Amino acid sequence: MKEFARIEFANKIQRDNPMNDTYIVTVYTVIDDTLRTMNYRADSRSTMSAAEILLVAVLSAKYFQNHHERALGVLYRLRYIRSFSISRFNRRLHALVDCLWDMSYVLGELFAQGRVFMIDTTPVLACKWTRRKRCRKVRGAAYEGYCAAKDEHFCGWHLHLVCDAEGVPMAFELLPARWDELVPVQHLLANLPVGSRVVADKGYISYKDELLAYLHGNVRLIPKYRTNMRGNSAEDTQLIAQHRRMIETVNSQLEKMGLQHLHTRTAAGTALKVLASLVALTFTNHII
Repeated sequence: MKEFARIEFANKIQRDNPMNDTYIVTVYTVIDDTLRTMNYRADSRSTMSAAEILLVAVLSAKYFQNHHERALGVLYRLRYIRSFSISRFNRRLHALVDCLWDMSYVLGELFAQGRVFMIDTTPVLACKWTRRKRCRKVRGAAYEGYCAAKDEHFCGWHLHLVCDAEGVPMAFELLPARWDELVPVQHLLANLPVGSRVVADKGYISYKDELLAYLHGNVRLIPKYRTNMRGNSAEDTQLIAQHRRMIETVNSQLEKMGLQHLHTRTAAGTALKVLASLVALTFTNHII
């Protein structure tokens, strides 16, 4: 009876949120090839390869709002993977965090196109605002931030993200929520191609950072100026109007992946699920 209920649950998940076989095969192939290029050596006694572990993490972000246990159960019932316990999966995944981190940057450089990019921040919650004093994942005022878009306070981090015009992540940093948006901007723009233009919102207004970005990497940072400040040129205004919608789409995609409701016990676990979400976002916006 339990077995029948589990199969029915797997079938319901597949009907409500059908998984794309092309997406799954492509993700697995690219991950496996990337691990080979990185000369990764897995333990020969492993019953589940490193590529399969990372595949489950990415599919969990894509289809299951980063719920690993649910992803393992459904993927097993649909015969995508072998049976694997959640505890063993978590240990293997945490051991692969460095590979996942390197892979996210490699895929960004591989898939990103053009010379127009977008930069923005999105909140990543550690706990509800009312529970911030009892939160064990993070402690201190540095993690108490404010989201202007939703007009609410939150406890956790800000994900600082640079994407290309198609929404493929190029560079990112996960920093305490209270830190200013301009803190990581030079680091995030450092590796962009020469001649790039980076569209930003009002939070990135800084004449100093605009100048440094251009002098260090010949990159133009183009924030949207406030009404009481000097206005953007007609060309910059058109560029902002054309590309700002994409970064909002990216934030919406990350929110659907459960980025603001991650069920983790540690800060390391949160960072790992954020990495998996960014890799899933890279494949989603590049393949589709």
